[in-house]
Amino acid sequence: MTDTPGVIETASYSEARPPWAAPLIGALSSLWRVGRLVIVDPAGRSLAVGPGASHAVVWRIRNWRAFSRMLKRGDIGFAEGYVAGDWDTPDLPALLLAFADNYDHLGRLVGGNPVARAIDAIRHAFSSNTRKGSRRNIVAHYDLGNDFYAQWLDRGMTYSSALFTGPDQTLEAAQHAKYAALADAADIQPGQSVLEIGCGWGGFAEYLAGERGVRVTAITLSPSQQAFAEQRITQAGLDDRVSIQLVDYRDVQGSFDRVVSVEMFEAVGEAYWPTFFETVRARLAPGGRAGLQIITIRDDLLATYRRRPDFIQMYVFPGGMLPSETRLARAIGAAGLDGRVVRRFGADYAETLRRWRVAFDTGSAAGKDERFCNLWRYYLAYCEAGFRSGRTDVVHMTLSRD
Repeated sequence: MTDTPGVIETASYSEARPPWAAPLIGALSSLWRVGRLVIVDPAGRSLAVGPGASHAVVWRIRNWRAFSRMLKRGDIGFAEGYVAGDWDTPDLPALLLAFADNYDHLGRLVGGNPVARAIDAIRHAFSSNTRKGSRRNIVAHYDLGNDFYAQWLDRGMTYSSALFTGPDQTLEAAQHAKYAALADAADIQPGQSVLEIGCGWGGFAEYLAGERGVRVTAITLSPSQQAFAEQRITQAGLDDRVSIQLVDYRDVQGSFDRVVSVEMFEAVGEAYWPTFFETVRARLAPGGRAGLQIITIRDDLLATYRRRPDFIQMYVFPGGMLPSETRLARAIGAAGLDGRVVRRFGADYAETLRRWRVAFDTGSAAGKDERFCNLWRYYLAYCEAGFRSGRTDVVHMTLSRD
């Protein structure tokens, strides 16, 4: 077996119960406090733990190695077990939400071996977002192919939380509502110059130029995103208003009336938070304003999260780091900017992720390696559970400078 990130050995079916299984399940049973969990072992035997008798979530163990992974590497080992096929469940977001609700009670069962977790932290540190590291980390995630993302994102190819204003709203309409809300928060007016840091596939840039009448300089580190965005801008007849550039945010020159950025900050890395906000201030014209959409983590969870890289940092967004609102406010103030949270909409992100997950299972999984698909299923469900539990949130912020 190998536990090296990126190389997750697939489990073979294992029915024989190892001698350590009974005491381990007993410990899990005694520590489980919130909700009902039904554990089904490889032989089909079931054990219900936790209070209550209704709305139980089911954890099907396919290989006993699921437990040894968790003991060695905590929540990362738990995730690796799913990716490898050691366990499954009929409702992945619900199971992850149940484990999140019991996280504080489970202690060492989800904390992992200290040595293994220290190694994870060192590996994460080597994913630092220097200029070279940023390009490598972004390409690793976004250059899987535009067709891959097109199969489960909305038609506008927006890879960030939507803002739902009604129960029957389509995802595409909710993404448009998000664009409008952030543009309003940043007080974007016709004729202004706008810098977009991290433009993705160009949806927001197209909206700003086409519907708000501004000139947009949009930057990305992904060649495939740049090519897609340039094509969509040309097709929209906006070449005279939008420039899509393959450049690091630290290397942008010039002054802009407005700066916008949608869920790019999470990939910056904590060591570069001061640089990011100093860059925003430097690029804003006097009296300018920025509008940002940022995923946050609950303040009381930040210290543990900082010490122990999670599944997303190890496998999905190397080098990334979520801020808490308090830590965010401190970094913004240190850069000489005035910041204000104007909207929190984590429940909308949970719904966005649910729709992505359903679309992924109906389209993107076909023809893909099972471990690859399991990794993406886990990633989407893990994020959904985080927003549903309130451990993470997403905010719209405005920044201004004198």
